[in-house]
Amino acid sequence: MPDLSHIELPLLLDGIRLRYGFDFRDYARASFYRRVMARVEAEGVANISALQALLLHDEAAMERFLVRLTVHVTSMFRDPGFYRAFREKIVPTLATYPFVRIWHAGCSTGEEVYSMAILVEEEGLAAHSMLYATDLSEGVLALAKRGVFPIAAMKDYTRNYMESGGKRAFSAYYNADHENVVLKPSLRDKITFSPHNLVTDASPNEFNVILCRNVLIYFNPTLQERVLRLFYASLGPHGVLCLGQKESLRHTPLESAFEVFDADQRIYRRIE
Repeated sequence: MPDLSHIELPLLLDGIRLRYGFDFRDYARASFYRRVMARVEAEGVANISALQALLLHDEAAMERFLVRLTVHVTSMFRDPGFYRAFREKIVPTLATYPFVRIWHAGCSTGEEVYSMAILVEEEGLAAHSMLYATDLSEGVLALAKRGVFPIAAMKDYTRNYMESGGKRAFSAYYNADHENVVLKPSLRDKITFSPHNLVTDASPNEFNVILCRNVLIYFNPTLQERVLRLFYASLGPHGVLCLGQKESLRHTPLESAFEVFDADQRIYRRIE
């Protein structure tokens, strides 16, 4: 039997776009195909066409698809050097602003936006700042809103926190039982969680800082440019854009619109 996936996959993409409004046509095709085939197996259907029929008629199956589609490799204070650089190089400028808006685009299950909430509190910015956390999947956002993480991860998270320049005992930010930790409500109160599709949605506000770390690597160049233009339009004067370790503005049409603020940590500042 011939492999019909080269026909089925575009049909799946069109079906999802027309039914739900999610446009995945410019996601990196190879990695997207692998995730689709993983859902074919997980849902127990025969092929991509059968998966399409399921997703179009079953909203719960579509939500499972969205949750599994995006890569949720994250941790608190992931890449500690980034947070240390943010404390030392970005915070002094933010401290001069009357109000600070920070957008975590593609916040996943929330570990990194809670890390920023801790940093903001420790650096004395909490009283005049707000964090906005968005993701494609409402199911993922529901997990992030809970602020509940496995206690087994705390050893690594504590090490990351200390290496990032943390100023207190990390345990001060959560309550623990035998299996999980629950972050203090004061951290959640500084974060607005909402669904947002980087492919199709407009800017949710004007921001001083946008963090979109380790998301662009899953987009093709066309979609990367579209998202970068969205970020540029969403940043205020001299706003800061933070990307992931494997991402860069080099050789993109937006390269000349930003200056490199920290090359090692992929921190850029909008040029006015």
